[in-house]
Amino acid sequence: MNFAPQPFSEAGTLLVCALVFMVPLAIAGLALLNTGLGRSRSAAQSMLGSLCILAVAAISYFAFGFAFEGYAGLPQHTVLIAGKPWGWLATGPFFMHGLPLDGSPASLAAMLQIFSVALAALIPWGSGADRLRLRAGCLSTVLFAGLVYPLFSHWAWGGGWLAQLGANYGLGRGFADAAGAGTLQVLGGLTALTIVWIAGPRYGKFQRGQQPAVFPGHHIVFVLLGSMLMLAGWIGLNGAGSLLFAGIAPTGIVLVAVNTVLCASGSVLTAFFVTHYRFGKPDASLSANGWVAGLAASSAICASVTPAAALLIGMMLGGAIPFLAETLELRCGIDDPTGGISMHAGGGLWGLFALGFMGRFGVPVLGQLLAQLAGIATLLGFVLPLAYATNWLLNKLVAFHSGGEGERAGMDMYELGAGAYPEFVIYADEFLPR
Repeated sequence: MNFAPQPFSEAGTLLVCALVFMVPLAIAGLALLNTGLGRSRSAAQSMLGSLCILAVAAISYFAFGFAFEGYAGLPQHTVLIAGKPWGWLATGPFFMHGLPLDGSPASLAAMLQIFSVALAALIPWGSGADRLRLRAGCLSTVLFAGLVYPLFSHWAWGGGWLAQLGANYGLGRGFADAAGAGTLQVLGGLTALTIVWIAGPRYGKFQRGQQPAVFPGHHIVFVLLGSMLMLAGWIGLNGAGSLLFAGIAPTGIVLVAVNTVLCASGSVLTAFFVTHYRFGKPDASLSANGWVAGLAASSAICASVTPAAALLIGMMLGGAIPFLAETLELRCGIDDPTGGISMHAGGGLWGLFALGFMGRFGVPVLGQLLAQLAGIATLLGFVLPLAYATNWLLNKLVAFHSGGEGERAGMDMYELGAGAYPEFVIYADEFLPR
């Protein structure tokens, strides 16, 4: 939504800062989930990679990303169409030069985005688990945080053309994404899809004439603990994003927190019962996928729907997540160990769409729905090909897949020279062809 940001009071600034400082809990939770759903012989590489990718994403966004994204009200490049200016890229200086870090809305947004872009960059890292080289993951993050992420974020959050669809074209209040269902979750999930396409599956996952091999995650406790940590981080993310990018009043944080919890709760319980009905017992990893997908969807709807609607949106999503994850693996041949594509891209897309007809904006539903569909079409029709092209070119320079040696030895030994669990035997190759 395109609104004119107003300076916060001292109390409002402190509230935003407190919410932003909760976001690293979401990063830590996602890192644990990614690690737990991967193999034990890649656990150390997964966690170290998460830390490195956080650092690379923060530095890349600081150096280039914020200059390209900007913030609503700051200068931007525009193009005139039918006599109306449409923003397509911010014109800020690199390295945040000249940005006063004084608690202004723009500086608070920059602080939030340093954490947010790191959270989004961990999604493709998790989907490439057990075979993606660390240096390839870091270089891909440079392109993601410095170019792909800020470009779409400017269109949605920085006063760009998607946000202007309401004022310039009469489509509701323009594309709405309070806390990053599109800019973080879908963008990270689609980038994960490109990584999986380019790197290819783990060896032995798909064999002709056979069902895909099952590579179970090595530590379900990490997965569930990470899911719990993500709730606190997501409340901070959704709260700060709603204040900075949706223009809600500080009193609206209560609604944001309630909707975040309800959307995730409805999704995890529905996934729990669906897997219990299908398999005879509930599936812990798919239930966790449902929880995270609900959090991803909540980032779109948290500030603009009723609690009952948030619960319904989560329940509908939770019923679909197990089937979506299964379809991607069985029908599409996509090897995604963490389910990041279905969780983040699937959950985020559903949240953006549901907001179009359940959001309370005081505008005609059709116009708002069309604005949401315009944002979804941009993600799928432009951002996905852009992410694929950048990663395809990068793969020509630095191969993403570690090869058979990396998978057999484990990414810990292959890249770090030591394992995460040296006292246990973790190098059995029962799943790999010889």
